[in-house]
Amino acid sequence: MASSTQDHQHHFPTAIGTTSAPPPTPSTTQPNFTSTSDSSATDLLSRLLHRLPPTLSNTPLLLRRRSSLATTTSTTTSPPSLPFPELNSSLSTTLPSISELGFFQLTNHSIPSDLARAAESDSISLFNLPRHLKHQHFPRIWPLGFDDDDNEEEEDTGAGDSLILDSSCSTDSSELSLNSLREFTREMEKIGFAVVEALFSAMGLQNPAGDDPAGLSSLVWVSNSSGFTDSKLDGSGKFYPYVIGLHYQFRSKSCSLLADPGWVSVSSLMDSILVTLGDIAQVWSNGKLKKIRGKPTYNMEEGTNSLPLSMSFLVTLPLESTVSPLYPRVLISNHGDTKDHKKLKEDGDCETNQVNTFNSFSFEDYAWRVYHERVPLKDPLDRYRV
Repeated sequence: MASSTQDHQHHFPTAIGTTSAPPPTPSTTQPNFTSTSDSSATDLLSRLLHRLPPTLSNTPLLLRRRSSLATTTSTTTSPPSLPFPELNSSLSTTLPSISELGFFQLTNHSIPSDLARAAESDSISLFNLPRHLKHQHFPRIWPLGFDDDDNEEEEDTGAGDSLILDSSCSTDSSELSLNSLREFTREMEKIGFAVVEALFSAMGLQNPAGDDPAGLSSLVWVSNSSGFTDSKLDGSGKFYPYVIGLHYQFRSKSCSLLADPGWVSVSSLMDSILVTLGDIAQVWSNGKLKKIRGKPTYNMEEGTNSLPLSMSFLVTLPLESTVSPLYPRVLISNHGDTKDHKKLKEDGDCETNQVNTFNSFSFEDYAWRVYHERVPLKDPLDRYRV
């Protein structure tokens, strides 16, 4: 599934230690599969928008101008519901629908609602810490730690902050009590790995991670946003690549997801787990699975100036991984016909060529680029498409 192609100096730590030097920019040896002027213009626009001062980039005028670039729908979709105890059989029958949507919801799972709300309370207490304590307890070792866009001169309101933790919720402090958050994360990890196993089994593939526990990595991403900082216009704020994302639904609220066709509005059940298929799952499936970019964007709470705290558990990859399609989507027969894999086997035809829809690429280079560029105008996987 994942193979190491280079020796990097920064990896996911098992426990967050002292602050290390910032990681290098993506390798210049990684091939660039799109050299068109359109791609260059998009990247240039992304860098320019990212460097605008907050007082300018967050104005309603710029919001209206940039929000017109996203396609939204007025229809709210209820995701397919899969009872967790019946996950394997349910995925086998609903896979075509889920493949087109890129999301579904899990019900009857093993996480008690009181544990989830205790974990949410732990997270809120972290966002209420003064800025200097946030950075003291969670030093930045990319991609882990608190990220407030380094707005040191602005008032520390906690708005726009995001916290990324490893699966152990490691900190540099013994003063923080995160027992509920750690237990919640352990339970989410079990569910996440079970979903990956069931998803690819339903597609007729072995688990991409195999029996290697280091084949997959886990992150907890907690966000607290307000105003225009983390809105639809930039794809739910910063974006980190993942196989699947698990998003516990603390309330019965609609949210927006950035799918392949554009923005979709989704309403899931309270205490269910919204599962989104990520960009890595799309590459592994060789384009068969539709994906969701980033995290859900929740509507602003009525009567408040802030968006609710969001908690996402991401099943992702170690930084040193190489991402490649796991099987060809299209095969070409001896007669020159193109058929999908199943049909070719049924007809007993002999394959002569395997066609991939994605080139292989370095996960670390890709993750660094999409996390920092925040490009909402173009699918970041486009440059790797064949």
